[in-house]
Amino acid sequence: MHSLLAAPFWLAQLATGAKSFRDNPLIGSHRLNAMGLHAARVRIAHHLAWLRRRRLAAGVDAEQRAAFDRDGFVLVPDFLPAALFEQLRERILQQRFETREMRQGDTITRRVAIGPSFLRSVPEVRALIRDHRFAGLCRYVGSFRSEPLHYVQTIVTECDPGDPDPQTRLHADTFHPTVKAWFFLNDVEEADGPFSYVSGSHRLTAERLEWEHRRSLEVGRSDDFLSARGSLRIGAEELAGLKLPPPQSFPVKANTLVVADTCGFHARVAASRPSRRLELWSFGRRNPFLPWAGGDLLSMPGIAERRIEAMWSARDRLQKWMGQPWQTSGSKRVFDD
Repeated sequence: MHSLLAAPFWLAQLATGAKSFRDNPLIGSHRLNAMGLHAARVRIAHHLAWLRRRRLAAGVDAEQRAAFDRDGFVLVPDFLPAALFEQLRERILQQRFETREMRQGDTITRRVAIGPSFLRSVPEVRALIRDHRFAGLCRYVGSFRSEPLHYVQTIVTECDPGDPDPQTRLHADTFHPTVKAWFFLNDVEEADGPFSYVSGSHRLTAERLEWEHRRSLEVGRSDDFLSARGSLRIGAEELAGLKLPPPQSFPVKANTLVVADTCGFHARVAASRPSRRLELWSFGRRNPFLPWAGGDLLSMPGIAERRIEAMWSARDRLQKWMGQPWQTSGSKRVFDD
């Protein structure tokens, strides 16, 4: 009876960004994926993303657009004027904010929502999120004229001998193009666990599509929980078979912006020492099967900056059914223990 009631919902999810091979028996169906279901969703989503990007191309510097089209990411050092950057950074470091945390292996991710109260406390952040270069890159990479979700994020790596951080394994976030941006507020050295990316892995080549098809046939029964939920992991030794180079890591100076399509393979390099990485982190994802680039009502001023707190509040109320990985951790400074 439950399956009969849920079947229309599972079917409707095929036309959305739903990605879990474990939670949706149609997405995870070995028979349907052998017939090409997953490969078709991947192919259509990528085709539509590049069509939308054509409409958004004028908003991006031509050199940066070419770099993204080739590599899947754009790196911009010294993004803000030095004086403005220092003022922004000091305001964030000196204040206390309501925080949420999630632990994965030996790494704690702490987030502060950039909402109305934060923007009143740190008005300099508007200089970043309203910068036409930042907005243009996020839109082009994400393929939508939408406002990402913005956070202050602290990555606390403890290097305990316990479970490893799953984010240190190369992976694609999902099957379709999506955008993440990191604006680094402190220097990140190789020992601190920088971001890494496999150049060109955002492109849907014949080899990548075949890999997606092959993985769709096995991952639903896999013990790899995150892959089964649709964030497919890949071994570094598999990259050559997809005609891809080894991953490139990004030790960066503060005031560097990195914007990437995270359907490309990426990871956090395993830190070799306890470290704390501070960044303004942005994330955007819409239904990949929409043919239009705009029309996002949730990006309207007055709504966009309230989305994170609304989502957290909703999941708090519904965590019995939905789960809530982001637990409240009190009022803290970003580098507090």
